[in-house]
Amino acid sequence: MNTKQIKHLKSLGHKLNPIVTVGQHGMKESINNELEIALDYHQLVKLKVSVGDRDARDALVQQIVETHKVLLVQRVGNIALLYRKNKNKPSVFEVSV
Repeated sequence: MNTKQIKHLKSLGHKLNPIVTVGQHGMKESINNELEIALDYHQLVKLKVSVGDRDARDALVQQIVETHKVLLVQRVGNIALLYRKNKNKPSVFEVSV
């Protein structure tokens, strides 16, 4: 993705509320399922990670990025903005641009 597309995703994500929250007990199968459903439906998802310290959050976000094959658009504090294109739906770029 180029810089202009990432800026566009950030602007779209700014008004979103976190759809999925990972609590202090970490990732569970149900959270993985919810995140997968949210990514398929919305393509752009805000995730709240309330786990331990900064290193633990970074490791968990990296694990999520690798597991779900998503693009980490932005991470600020305990909020991560994730994007994955759904081939069966119009792109967020086509809908909002």
